Amino acid sequence: MASVGVVDVRKSYGAVEVIHGVSIDIRDGEFVILVGPSGCGKSTLLRMIAGLETITGGEIRIGDKVVNDLAPKDRDIAMVFQNYALYPHKTVAENMGFALKLRRAPKAEIESRVKRAAEILDLVPYLARYPRQLSGGQRQRVAMGRAIVRDPAVFLFDEPLSNLDAKLRVQMRAEIKELHQRLKTTTVYVTHDQVEAMTMADRIVVMNNGVVEQSGSPLDLYDRPENVFVAGFIGSPAMNLLTGKIRINGKPSFVTADGIVLPLSTAPAGSDGKPALYGIRPEHLSLGGEAVNANVTVIEPTGSETQVFARLGSQKLVGAFRERVTARPGEMLPIAPNLDAVHLFDESSGRRLN
Repeated sequence: MASVGVVDVRKSYGAVEVIHGVSIDIRDGEFVILVGPSGCGKSTLLRMIAGLETITGGEIRIGDKVVNDLAPKDRDIAMVFQNYALYPHKTVAENMGFALKLRRAPKAEIESRVKRAAEILDLVPYLARYPRQLSGGQRQRVAMGRAIVRDPAVFLFDEPLSNLDAKLRVQMRAEIKELHQRLKTTTVYVTHDQVEAMTMADRIVVMNNGVVEQSGSPLDLYDRPENVFVAGFIGSPAMNLLTGKIRINGKPSFVTADGIVLPLSTAPAGSDGKPALYGIRPEHLSLGGEAVNANVTVIEPTGSETQVFARLGSQKLVGAFRERVTARPGEMLPIAPNLDAVHLFDESSGRRLN
């Protein structure tokens, strides 16, 4: 195992810079997920750690060694790809042991390591099969087994679950997390799915347009997003963000662009009249109480909860309620925010105010 250090790393294609001075310190044994929308630079950064992309500037360390100029095979890493990258003409056992065979490892050692990895991943019954005879989840486990067999210092995962159906993704999330808890190998994992990031990571690094927007534990990012981008990206359904102005006339409040008054428990000093965004997560809304009336547009019952899509004046609002909501589209529904869970953001910079 080893730590991974990314220090002021930059990447340019010609005159276009796509990674803008990213620095991340990944501790030995930590499970870190790089998350962000398509094109944010997360996969490019992972490929630079792997040595599959050259870096334009900065430094990448694995353990105490600078690896900027090392070939991938010399970095003591193992990468699991989105498309599995299995050899179709080789059996599961041959796929898993191929890297060791290239190293000219003894046959007994290859068989021992393959058997151990197969036992960890419940692949023993499939060792003699070919990839075409396996399901998507089994192929993904073979790709993971090939990485385990190498016993690397660092695992790298590049969107490994994106080709699987929803039910299998949930199952594989748990399997990968359990695997990490068992092996304790430093892991860097890339995904665009923030639910994957929230459920699996020790620490999440949120990227956007080639920069790190925020880094922290899943609940840190969920409870205290530093800016509007993180607030809108982390959480499903996404946080409601309503435009308006802060008012401090005795009792603090927030007046939306449509003149609707929303309560605040406190407001930052000197913020009276300041244009801002009022953030409230759908699950932090309740029915009744100190409420405002929202115009229902769509009701989506999921069984465990009911999602209500509504309008507050001209702005959209989503609520997630444990109750069975029976309102119909066009009806007015009294919705109240949990004041302890309100987030305020500066309208122009997007930075957190409270």
